[in-house]
Amino acid sequence: MRFNLHTHTYRCHHASGTEREYIENAIRSGMELLGFSEHVPYPFPDGHESSFRLYRRDLENYFSVLNALRSEYKNEITIVIGFEAEYYPKYFEDMLRLIRPYNPDYLLLGQHFTNNEEDGVYCLRPTKEEAHLRRYVQQVSDALATGRFTYLAHPGLIHFTGEPVIYDAYMTRLCETAKRLQIPLEFNFLGVRDHRIYPSERFFRIAGKVGNEIVLGCDAHCPEAMLASETAVQASRFLSKYGLKPVDTIKLRPVTP
Repeated sequence: MRFNLHTHTYRCHHASGTEREYIENAIRSGMELLGFSEHVPYPFPDGHESSFRLYRRDLENYFSVLNALRSEYKNEITIVIGFEAEYYPKYFEDMLRLIRPYNPDYLLLGQHFTNNEEDGVYCLRPTKEEAHLRRYVQQVSDALATGRFTYLAHPGLIHFTGEPVIYDAYMTRLCETAKRLQIPLEFNFLGVRDHRIYPSERFFRIAGKVGNEIVLGCDAHCPEAMLASETAVQASRFLSKYGLKPVDTIKLRPVTP
């Protein structure tokens, strides 16, 4: 892997390791570019802080630490600083205003809920409801259309257990939208390591037919996850079955004007 943009740290409260440990392992693995993508804090109006996100009060430190490390390691690896974010239409602009002063380099779209986490559905919860799948695909498509997201993380995350023909129709629509907007889809290493429902054969079969651009993402939640050469080989073999090949470079999309 020449780059990885999907990296978490202890700051999201469900990962481990310091920024320096991730950087050292990325260098050891031969990466040229490493992106940190902590779960973005959402400024809910009641002051609620999500337990699986970076806290708002930690934003300043997140950027100050990483900016210092970016300078320290500039001759060894390129470091970029961003976030993984859901698209919550109700609060999206508020979130952008919150992070704008820090000049983040990029956003990844990681849609774990439909609607939002206050009144939506958790996407990994099994469902046969076509309405849930429809909402996921529409929300992801709307998010990609904002032009704010560099790529779509774990695109097959929604756990739809209904009719395969329904799944295929909606996911074809999602893949076609991503291709039209020239936004890559991620092959997610955490899903491989933890034997999750993603990355799935049925999703990447569709992506192969559509001809989507694919990126590899460590989705690292511990520093050891940066040492992913074996998983990268597995990914390439998996993707080649569907005529897909991961890209070697990626262009970061601007987060805010």
